[in-house]
Amino acid sequence: MATNAVDETEATQATTDEKAVDTTKSDEVPQTEVPAAAEDTLTQEESPSGVGQGAAAVVSAALGVVSLTGSWIGTVASARQNLVGQLETAQNAGVAQQIQAVYGDAWQTTALWGGLFALIALVVGVVTLARPAFGTPGRIQAPWIKSVAWAGVALGVIGLLLAVLKYTGVLLGLPSAS
Repeated sequence: MATNAVDETEATQATTDEKAVDTTKSDEVPQTEVPAAAEDTLTQEESPSGVGQGAAAVVSAALGVVSLTGSWIGTVASARQNLVGQLETAQNAGVAQQIQAVYGDAWQTTALWGGLFALIALVVGVVTLARPAFGTPGRIQAPWIKSVAWAGVALGVIGLLLAVLKYTGVLLGLPSAS
């Protein structure tokens, strides 16, 4: 019997405690918690995620590759310059003049477009690497963004160097006419 009395007393206390909890509970949230949650939400929305920097790094590397391999714009400009050279060269022009007008100018046009893509890749890569210096203090740029941006800078430098060498005729210059 003593056990039954203890069990009944515990059951009564449990029921009383639940009622006490139910009557003191409120659906309202204390005012001090709401602004703190709102501040966290604003901080998360305002802080940059790095997506733009990552995209710029990838664009820089892609433009660097395009500067080395050639582009559709460069091919079209070269073909156009080739056609212009054929139309403007007189039949009685010397061989060296014909080679320069038909092939040399087109080769230089291709070099100019490659150099332009390389320069843009270089600038975008450098800006991407320099961006954290002007952003939120203490925010660290992701390592992969730095790596890809450095790849874009390196490809831009190589592409720019090759474009200058092609344009000046040091790299794969025109054959002599003699």
